[in-house]
Amino acid sequence: MSDGDKSQAIPDQPSESRWFGYQRVAPEEKAPLVRGVFETVAGRYDVMNDLMSGGIHRLWKREMVAWLRPRRGSTILDVAGGTGDIALRILGRIDGDGRVIVVDATQAMLAVGRDRMIDQGLLAGIEWIAGDAECLPIADASVDAYTIAFGLRNVTRIDRALAEAHRVLKPGGRFLCLEFSHVSVPMLNKLYDLYSFSILPMLGRVVAGDAAPYRYLAESIRTFPAQEELAARIRAAGLDQVKVRNLSGGVAALHSAWRV
Repeated sequence: MSDGDKSQAIPDQPSESRWFGYQRVAPEEKAPLVRGVFETVAGRYDVMNDLMSGGIHRLWKREMVAWLRPRRGSTILDVAGGTGDIALRILGRIDGDGRVIVVDATQAMLAVGRDRMIDQGLLAGIEWIAGDAECLPIADASVDAYTIAFGLRNVTRIDRALAEAHRVLKPGGRFLCLEFSHVSVPMLNKLYDLYSFSILPMLGRVVAGDAAPYRYLAESIRTFPAQEELAARIRAAGLDQVKVRNLSGGVAALHSAWRV
């Protein structure tokens, strides 16, 4: 990306501040601001992801769950999974034999997910909990897999959330993160920036009546650690065998690791 372009990767800030989009805010201010964004977009979250990814997020999520290979009888924790999109795909794989726990910080997102499951007659094998990724209401070494899709970049302290993932995983448990990431194809990044900062907010205004949440989400992608930096931080949290898969030229990436 060109010098001076706001879409360049922006490193983490000192402990006294955090990025909320391109704004620096106090750590205690970020979580309420993020919840406010998702309270606003909860009912249109899937539409939001369609706008942000051109609908390709559905293929990315399919790839995520295929790589996870959830086993029957397992307990899987899906963090920041309020609308139930990942949980629904996992339930389809374990065929009623196992349990998915969805934790999300935003009650409105959880309500969308619960309603979605009820509409599809899926009442068993899933639990919905309001909670913080940095302080999970989950027992130590109690889950077989931890998944998080498009949620890690919204937490205030990424390293604390990764430490929590390590804490709740059983030995031999799997960590899998799907997140918008940093484009690795030279010409694609310019097109992606044009789309993210010019077209996406306009679509947000037309489709959802509000451009601000979409502008924040585009900015939050650019301030999120690049693929290799995130991989290093996953290792630093105590997880092992870290692997990265770029999706769509790095528009998104999957990070896989294990608690050994």
